[in-house]
Amino acid sequence: MSTESETAQHGYPMVGRERELSLLASVLSRPTAVVFVEGEAGIGKTRLVQEATRALRDRGVRVLVGRCHPLQEPILFGPVLEALPAAAEWLPDVARLSPQTGALAPLLPGWADRLPPEPRPSADPRAARLRIRGGLRNLLEALSPAVLVVEDMHWADETTRELLLWLARDPPPGLNLVLTYRGEDLPRATPVLGAPYRRPPGTDGAEIRLDVLTERDVCDLVGAALGARATARLARSLHERSAGLPLVVDEDLLSLTGRLAERRTQDEEADALDALALLESAEVPRALQEAVHMRMARLSEPAIALVQAAAVLSVPSDFPTLAETAAMDLDQATAALAETVRSALLCETGPALYGFRHALARQAVYRDIIGPVRDGLHRRAHRILEAQPTPPLVRIAHHTRALGDVRRWLREAEAAAGQALTLGDDGVAIALSHEILMQPDVSPDVRSRVALNLGRIAEHSVDYAPGATALRRIVEDPALDPEARGEVRLALGLFLIDQRSDEHGYAELERAVDELRNRPDLSVRAMTFLARGEPHVPRASAMAWMRRAERAALEVPSALARSAVHATSLALMALDGDPEAWDLVDQLPREVEDREVMGHHLRALKSVGVAAVERGFDGRGTRLLEECRVLSSRSGFRTTECHSRVALLTLDWLGGRWDGLEERFRVIGAEAPDMVPVTRAAAGIRGSLAAARGQWARALQEFRRMASMGGQCTGAGEVVSAVSGIAQVHLAQGDAEAAWAVVAPVLDPPPAAPRAWADGLLLVAVRAALECGRREAAERVVDAVEEDTRGTDSPAVAAVFALTRGMLLRQDGDLEGAKLHFGRARSVYEDMRRPYAAANAAELLSEVMGARDREAAVGELAQAADMYAALGATADTARCEGKLRDLGLRRASSPGRRGYGLDLSPREQQVAHLLADGAANQDIARALVLSVRTVEHHVARTLKKLGVTREVLRRTDVLVRPDRFQRSYDG
Repeated sequence: MSTESETAQHGYPMVGRERELSLLASVLSRPTAVVFVEGEAGIGKTRLVQEATRALRDRGVRVLVGRCHPLQEPILFGPVLEALPAAAEWLPDVARLSPQTGALAPLLPGWADRLPPEPRPSADPRAARLRIRGGLRNLLEALSPAVLVVEDMHWADETTRELLLWLARDPPPGLNLVLTYRGEDLPRATPVLGAPYRRPPGTDGAEIRLDVLTERDVCDLVGAALGARATARLARSLHERSAGLPLVVDEDLLSLTGRLAERRTQDEEADALDALALLESAEVPRALQEAVHMRMARLSEPAIALVQAAAVLSVPSDFPTLAETAAMDLDQATAALAETVRSALLCETGPALYGFRHALARQAVYRDIIGPVRDGLHRRAHRILEAQPTPPLVRIAHHTRALGDVRRWLREAEAAAGQALTLGDDGVAIALSHEILMQPDVSPDVRSRVALNLGRIAEHSVDYAPGATALRRIVEDPALDPEARGEVRLALGLFLIDQRSDEHGYAELERAVDELRNRPDLSVRAMTFLARGEPHVPRASAMAWMRRAERAALEVPSALARSAVHATSLALMALDGDPEAWDLVDQLPREVEDREVMGHHLRALKSVGVAAVERGFDGRGTRLLEECRVLSSRSGFRTTECHSRVALLTLDWLGGRWDGLEERFRVIGAEAPDMVPVTRAAAGIRGSLAAARGQWARALQEFRRMASMGGQCTGAGEVVSAVSGIAQVHLAQGDAEAAWAVVAPVLDPPPAAPRAWADGLLLVAVRAALECGRREAAERVVDAVEEDTRGTDSPAVAAVFALTRGMLLRQDGDLEGAKLHFGRARSVYEDMRRPYAAANAAELLSEVMGARDREAAVGELAQAADMYAALGATADTARCEGKLRDLGLRRASSPGRRGYGLDLSPREQQVAHLLADGAANQDIARALVLSVRTVEHHVARTLKKLGVTREVLRRTDVLVRPDRFQRSYDG
């Protein structure tokens, strides 16, 4: 039975194994080594070995592969004999073979004429076996240097273990052994080689234990397999379903790829939901079913009963609940539980909790339980859970539904949704409410009540797909009360805007205003969001909505309506640069009893905080956004909390706090996988970091991903950040015409929001125009935007204009004027504590100072290089150091410069990062400001130290850390 080798053929990239692959490849590049690779069925042992040995085969290394099989009568030395036929072309002349290899002739009939004569048969079976063992060792020595891989050592027979133990203790020169096995399937208390093993002197080696994939690994794999159809929610579901087991992920992706290809739809949301539905209905992969069935077959009857009880309970349960559900006394259940844990069917998932390692193993067991037995287990589980001091209503409803009692399930499900909401589990509450509404015979009262609850839950949830689908189905329900439909439609519109920045949300709000004409407290809320809807809502219409909201709020004695109008007014004032907004937002109460009023106050804090950052008041913005984050978390407004956290992470980028920034974005992305503002901001930061490091291919990929979300953006500034990023990369690559081609379309007409220019578009546009010889176009852009933002109180905009005016003056030969402007910009950025922007300004300043004051220019340039280096901006640092060399200055090396041996030097780490990004030698030379010949030497040394080819390094996307590639095995 194969569990891994089949899925290795699907062509999906290997993920989550960078460290293990590097270690294995590195150890196998040494003369003699013994490597053990351990992991459960389907964990990817075969794939790891295939990837490592592929690089060896490319270099001409001989690789032999044999497998152990679960045979009742195993073949003598079968796995090694299975591996040898592949070595026929490498077999030396018979004169160079040891006479002892002749004993192998009966076992290798195809080689009989290429081996020495067969010795006289021995009457002693043990002596004959020893003669064959010696012949195999001599033959392997003759074929070396080579790698012998023996898979599935947990099924090895005694003779194979003896042979491999002997080879491992005294390996032939040049032979590397790789042995894979499942630790849980070894005979109890038996080492993999049948006896304790210790590596002999002079032999390298490693013990590699493969763990399951992380959710991030699965997300990468889903993206590679499904492309645009991939979603974070699907990746999360795949990870939960598989528990990170690569075999299951690969099988599910293979099924999804084929079935989704038949749909050919452009509806992203429908695709995502269809993929989830296909996943839920997918069968358990055959290889996993077989592994589960084999383990079940070895269990006693009590142990089987306990595993079946665990399958029915569905979630990890404590020992007394398991025992009572299985109708066992505690002594009998204790022995049965120990047996199931030893078999690896059940495991301790938490303190005193036992369950399956992954959902598919539970599914495989559950589907094999006979109907009457299964129903009896469900009834017993329902009774046990219902008797608990705090009954788990969601689990109780699950058992009722499994028994087919729909009426009782409807009552229990509504109560369970309420309990889930109280516990903060929005996803479960949404799913249960949705299931209730899908039932055909739900009464109108229950339908309206559940629909309204679902709308209120979904509005503040970060789970997009189920929430949006449920709300759309509700508003299309003709049996729903019109006023209830209006309230749900309001929630749908706000949900689309907050979660997806989707312009269709504004159309839903307009319809909700009409449906809520008898509920002015709610209709005012819709109006205020429409008033903030630029650019999707025209400026004149937005102002009209604001006036209408103000009139309505005066006519209604509603604190909720007044708070909605006041919060929107503050947001618009901050966006327009009205300084009075700062004092007014400080006067907002931070603690109010009405939850909805509190929600409006939090939106005001977030909006004004973001506006402060966009204008360059980073300290003020940080304070407001941090307040918003804390209060939102405390009050349960998850969407507002996510928006404030994203803005704070953007401040980390601006403030130079880059260490761990991608990981912090990954964490929030995992918590809110469907929120476009989070996804878009994360792509922008990843692109910016990659560009600063010279990883231009990756930077372009991230910025283009960000730009692809342009139709869903709430503000022009967010779109042009992607455009400016793409153009910046083209400029760094020396292609000014490509940069101008990207920027020019968004300059006609220029976006109205000043934040677009503060985000860098103006800088890139002016630089691209000047480098293309379009001086008049550059000046027109600067003049137009300067006129549009005249009188704006914004340090960020002032700094950008100082830089662009300086660029124009430098182009005209006015170096003193340019120096004044560049110096002013650097000072503003330093006051704002934005070190990367300050370093950019210092670099420009040094360029105009060089002609007249070389010493001052060198000082500015060295300061910029130091700031870049402190940030980890590899490409920017290298560019400045290249300019310093051009000025005749070489940076002093540290005294007693260390040698790095087998470890990567800092320069080689930079090269490895760029190679993993797919950069060619010319790209690396340009990024690090080195000659191509120098880069060739660095590349050769880097690949040799890592023990991998260029293709393996790129395919596994290794991101090198100084602590990752140290020599761990000295023999």
